[in-house]
Amino acid sequence: MQHHTTCPYCGVGCGVTATIEEGVMTGVEGDPDHPANYGRLCVKGSALHETLGDHGRLLAPRVDGREVSWDDALDQVATRLAAVRDEHGGQAIAGYLSGQLLTEDYYAANKLFKGFLGSPHLDTNSRLCMASAVAGYKRAFGADAVPCNYEDLEEAELVVLVGSNLAWNHPVLFQRLRTAKQRNPLMRVVVIDPRVTDTCEIADLYLPIAPGSDARLFNGLLAFMADKDKLDAVYLERHTQGLDDALAAARDEATTLAGIADDCELDAEALETFYYWFASQLHVVTLYSQGVNQSTSGTDKCNAIINCHLAGGKLGLPGAGPFSITGQPNAMGGREVGGLANQLAAHMDYHTPGAQALVTEFWHAPHLPEGPGLKAVELFEAIERGEIQALWIMATNPVVSLPDADQAKRALAKCPLVIVSECMADTDTLAYADIVLPATSWSEKDGTVTNSERRISRQRGMLPPPGEARHDWWIITQVAKSLGHGEAFDYRHPRDLFVEHARLSGYGNHAGGIPRLFDISALSDLDRNAYDALVPLQWPVIAEAPRGTARLFETGRFATPDGLARLVPVRPVPPEQALEACYPLRLNSGRVRDQWHTMTRTARAPRLLNHRAEPYVDIHPQDARAYAVVDGGLARVFNRQGEARVRVRITTSQRRGDVFIPIHWNAQFTGAGRVGTLFAPLTDPLSGQPETKHGAVACEPLDVAEEATLLVANDSGGLSERTSLAYWARMPLHHAERWQLASDAGASSHDWPAWCAEQFGVAATLWCEDATSGRLRAAGLRDGRLVWWLMVGPPSELPGLAWLDARFGDAALTDEQRRRVLAGSTSGQADTGPVVCSCHQVGATAIREAIRGGDTDVDALGARLACGTQCGSCIPELKSLLEEEVTHAGTDEALETA
Repeated sequence: MQHHTTCPYCGVGCGVTATIEEGVMTGVEGDPDHPANYGRLCVKGSALHETLGDHGRLLAPRVDGREVSWDDALDQVATRLAAVRDEHGGQAIAGYLSGQLLTEDYYAANKLFKGFLGSPHLDTNSRLCMASAVAGYKRAFGADAVPCNYEDLEEAELVVLVGSNLAWNHPVLFQRLRTAKQRNPLMRVVVIDPRVTDTCEIADLYLPIAPGSDARLFNGLLAFMADKDKLDAVYLERHTQGLDDALAAARDEATTLAGIADDCELDAEALETFYYWFASQLHVVTLYSQGVNQSTSGTDKCNAIINCHLAGGKLGLPGAGPFSITGQPNAMGGREVGGLANQLAAHMDYHTPGAQALVTEFWHAPHLPEGPGLKAVELFEAIERGEIQALWIMATNPVVSLPDADQAKRALAKCPLVIVSECMADTDTLAYADIVLPATSWSEKDGTVTNSERRISRQRGMLPPPGEARHDWWIITQVAKSLGHGEAFDYRHPRDLFVEHARLSGYGNHAGGIPRLFDISALSDLDRNAYDALVPLQWPVIAEAPRGTARLFETGRFATPDGLARLVPVRPVPPEQALEACYPLRLNSGRVRDQWHTMTRTARAPRLLNHRAEPYVDIHPQDARAYAVVDGGLARVFNRQGEARVRVRITTSQRRGDVFIPIHWNAQFTGAGRVGTLFAPLTDPLSGQPETKHGAVACEPLDVAEEATLLVANDSGGLSERTSLAYWARMPLHHAERWQLASDAGASSHDWPAWCAEQFGVAATLWCEDATSGRLRAAGLRDGRLVWWLMVGPPSELPGLAWLDARFGDAALTDEQRRRVLAGSTSGQADTGPVVCSCHQVGATAIREAIRGGDTDVDALGARLACGTQCGSCIPELKSLLEEEVTHAGTDEALETA
């Protein structure tokens, strides 16, 4: 049977069709009818069914380390929260939510905390990715309102990508844009990013901007448009205010092309080309993401972009607008219900005229706070100071994701009451929980999400929850009932929460003042069947637009008191985390193609770890030489706050003086890979969003004696002793776990086989050793079954692990398998090399051989190997391999001719 639902990863919000046979999800594919993706799906989405199963799930509530019944757990939550409120007041209670929650979950939590516990301190991890974009939209338009939709990317004449590696972070949108560009040769794409990313594959112009100089670049663009008479005077007069002040601020610094180019470290001719293209085209979409938002001046950067669109009248029409692309699947849904500490509900803030009385009346709320609460970073600082006595964390992992992540550890360790709702049994944050509540996950959860283009879609429950796992909205409502608020939380189904949310969105919206843009009141009378059958649609959804609204501000009227948009004066400032002589490298962070957040879901699908298996640092070749690190070696990246121990990748895609480390790795997967420890807790003063693109670090080789690769059967209990190691990283396979290990150079000689025998109770049954090189391979078998396999030496010497992994699934090795097990492969088996195409598990070696055999374009490679034919995320990497092979072939030919 096929079920239609929505992907739980990025903010694209792709529709998914899942096939379930005899209670098991056997496959997923893109929903061809969903308007976000029209059947496309990235490799993470394609592997969703591989992440399911009861193993590793939280299956029962725990209180103070003991498994208890739900009745006991709920009673403890309510009793302890009430005790904190009675002794310290609602201000001593806080909640920290997630864009992984469904809108119905979010709504229930916001109503409980703000309306009935009296706490304004309810924030969300969306603060870390979207808060500056929200603040920028509010300053310009009067509301948190994304004006564009995905079709605008396909209808634009010019698409500008700023601080967005769309190819890796939003792959389906990247493929839509790539296809649109192929269909329209006149479309131009500009990529503005300090790094050369896979997104540059479709760029007509790449601007390698200096980190933090985005506002300077767009201020310069505004001045250029004015100087070249490219402002839309009619639009500005009728629909905006503030141009003079915005221009004056833009001209505070030199506005010559040479001066701007120098400040942004760009080629002046390339900069002028971009300015000319933007100023000359009407249908321009600027797509911006974390590279803009995650800054201590992120809101100003967003407004610098929006100013240029307003000044040229480039919004409110097809193929035009400033488009903030959301990071999480329901970051926007959380904003709609009031999931940020500075919001009330339904896009009403504390300062919205009449909002306090309106929400109090609608909810019959006895304890609605009078002002905003603490934003994420300042919230955890307040916890450490003892101002917050109780914290409820839902569906997020702040010990990994927050800046100064070790401070989050200290805060949670000090907090008297930490409640964690979580679906997985092992996360860094769970170690600090007093009460653990097992929550449902994707495939079980039922409700709605809102994607980056304001499109509300259903996420449908398809499989029964494992063990005692319960839906987040149910957990919240049961706690509310235990606190004595049963009448206000008498919800029987997610539909009940959704229609109340829809009613609130239109409640009092036409009673005077400024009408709210967020209004889905036309959905407030859905019955259960209509809710279950809800098709994707974009808000506003009102009586005049019952099928939704594709694009905002088409009439030129905005959600401000006078209906005019605001151009905001922006004065560029550098990153607050200044480089120092002892910390001379600028640290950037972000996602990798095949992983998501802190890997609790994606790492359950082994093929998603094939592309980037370990935490790593990207560094320029000249910096690598300067700091004595080598490609494939191990390095220590550090500053005053912490350190990361990572694998080195030397690449010219990195600017000199900059390094990049992904955000995903944590204490469940590596010894010291939490990049959050390396960022100071500095935030944008308006949005509260932290500056996690601009760390200041040093880099040095990690001093190790030798490296080893260990494979361990899944049922062996895992590797318990890691403290004696200088480095470790864990990579789940199908039948085993791979551990990449390194011994400390300062420790005594490491006897790897004896160490493995002690760890797993199985001595080395097979081994071979080269005393000259120090290379060693060994394996431990119990009753003929493979328990562990060891190779001492650099990981570059590893064979392909598919054959070896499969042997861990055998009940006993055959004689032939025993003879080949130390080699790690069958006789004559080809090593396909590092995986490039995760969808079809195609490696670089196989691709290079196909290129040399005559397959000299992406289509030919796809026909032969299937790489690039599913999600398309690997196509930029395929093109790079093609270019490398062509270059090598040309060099070889020249040498032969000489």
